[in-house]
Amino acid sequence: MQTMAKWLERRFGYEPPAGEFPAIVERLRGTPARVEEKAARIAEATRLCKRGDEWSIQEHLGHLVDLESLWARRTQELLAGAKEMSAADMSNRATSDRHHNQRAIAAIVAEFRVARSRWLERLAAASDADVVRTALHPRLQRPMRLIDLCFFVAEHDDHHLAIVTRLSRAHER
Repeated sequence: MQTMAKWLERRFGYEPPAGEFPAIVERLRGTPARVEEKAARIAEATRLCKRGDEWSIQEHLGHLVDLESLWARRTQELLAGAKEMSAADMSNRATSDRHHNQRAIAAIVAEFRVARSRWLERLAAASDADVVRTALHPRLQRPMRLIDLCFFVAEHDDHHLAIVTRLSRAHER
């Protein structure tokens, strides 16, 4: 099995051209369907299985929901001309506090779809000037454009979905 980079070790050197914004937004638009497909395909016992202190599959899917408000807030800050975007809660307290393993998977999937749809509506209204507007990303300590934020989120989505795939396959063995 290939080694997977830890999220906090990634530095994001790729800066997509502004013209890639529609394709990146389309990638974000597809995530709810991918979450739904994984949630439906993976048996409940597998989704809820925990290994030590690591998150279960269902907690990884819930984590995606938990961060939607951060993406929306950072987008609003960028569009309002803020110098720096809000920092993420690096303890991921929201994910632990929400007890996703005790929730219905259908509720998690539906909540994610609604939250992502709201954010996508805001992104659809962005102008060409908005796409390249910048603010400092607090952890990376570098300017990030709206298009970069969207790419960052798409990569974050894929990171957690790749973990879900790995955990599912590991459980099958």
